[in-house]
Amino acid sequence: MYLTRKELPQNLLNELIKGKETSMIEFKNAQGKDGKGSIPKSVYETVCAFSNHYGGNIYLGVDDDGTVIGIDMIRIEKMKKDFITVIQSRLKFIPPLFLEVEDYKVGDKVILHIYVPNSSEIHRLNERYIFDRNGDADIDITNNTNSVNRIYMRKQTEYSENKVFTEVKISDFRKDLINRMRNSSLNYKNGNPLFENLNDFDILKSLSMYKRDKLSGEMGFTLAAVLVFGDDKIIKQCVPYFAVDVLVRFKNVERWDDRLRLQTNLLDCFSQVLEFLTRYVGSPFYLERAERVDVTYMLLREVIVNMLVHREYASPYVSRIELRSNKLILNNANKPINPGLIKKNDIAPFAKNPNIATVFHTLDLIDEIGSGMRKIFKYGPILFGGEPVINNDESFQVILPINGRGLSVIGTMVIPEEKPLFTDDQINVLNHLNFPMSSNQMKEYTKYNSQQSFSKLVLRPLLKGGWISPTIKDKLSSPKQTYYRNDDMFGKL
Repeated sequence: MYLTRKELPQNLLNELIKGKETSMIEFKNAQGKDGKGSIPKSVYETVCAFSNHYGGNIYLGVDDDGTVIGIDMIRIEKMKKDFITVIQSRLKFIPPLFLEVEDYKVGDKVILHIYVPNSSEIHRLNERYIFDRNGDADIDITNNTNSVNRIYMRKQTEYSENKVFTEVKISDFRKDLINRMRNSSLNYKNGNPLFENLNDFDILKSLSMYKRDKLSGEMGFTLAAVLVFGDDKIIKQCVPYFAVDVLVRFKNVERWDDRLRLQTNLLDCFSQVLEFLTRYVGSPFYLERAERVDVTYMLLREVIVNMLVHREYASPYVSRIELRSNKLILNNANKPINPGLIKKNDIAPFAKNPNIATVFHTLDLIDEIGSGMRKIFKYGPILFGGEPVINNDESFQVILPINGRGLSVIGTMVIPEEKPLFTDDQINVLNHLNFPMSSNQMKEYTKYNSQQSFSKLVLRPLLKGGWISPTIKDKLSSPKQTYYRNDDMFGKL
């Protein structure tokens, strides 16, 4: 068991060798009262401080000067389990944290390592205390309003789109998508093209999509670059939980009548979701100041852009649009700045992912910040009839009521019924055909008395589909002919 443990990675080992605690490094001997190992209570203060600060590494089984003393082997698994149980408790941290503990070999000893990422939220310990990191100390700032406000303001300027992936290469991006930026008419200022003389790498760099990772110090492409320009393979590798789900539920409200599920770049997601929803919503005639306006595009564009541009990509929550006969619902992962209902005349715009938004703006898919909410409030009643309800909470939700007073003909189109693969009589025959049977024997399991009707509606379709086969293949009309079920065919269903 000892030999199977992983060696401590070199970048982490270097921190031990330096032997100095910092704002992002904490050593704890974690020996417990009996000297065999225990999770110290102070580790949770450090976790809280790191998550509220810039993240960091915690080493258990290491003295303050970086000397490795190790953890007793018999305590390793218990300590890991105890830590995970406490850290995920909603009574310990608000909001809860989801961290992992790794055990590593350092020489002939074993230590525990906890990586705490920089969180997008402020976390409280024991439902009350807020800790921040100052040098090598965990500081309780619960009653220091200015310090708490500074953290809050700083976290507002940090975005999940800036996560750096050092392993991503320029070859992982689709050239056709980057060329859309290069060729966009909005790339020109005063007649001078912004990207014409830049290669693909420099375009991404100019969009602030190539940055230095704060923790490792290495350069790499950001999550924004991967999501907007990456091929499907690199997107699934870097963000395996990312998906867009669109459900049409007119008749089958428990499951769905039609569905579109995507795990691809945001630009293709936008066009495919727009096309899919427009098929059901329609494009009614609408004049605005003597000029025709595509009200469907104007409204759906803002709903879809919100789903793609303004979502919180640190969350594994699947973005979903649900279209019913009486409402359209958007549910999106969110990091609320001003939680609560958004009112029509009280919109406080805040850019969630400004680098992604820059691309959509350059491609003329969005206007200025805040305009999207205003257009949802404006065009929602025109197209669907009801007043929009927008809730800016942990899950950002937009509800567009459909009440028949709008221009859309939604809900009036016919959803084609899915034709069953077999009739009831065909199923009865297949269920009983456990050994070769003649045509007359099979007919006994159907409602048909006429051999002609049985042959036309049961026997021939099953033969044509390959579901059954004759035993005498060279003389199909033989009076001794029998038929058997092709069980291999059913494995393909």
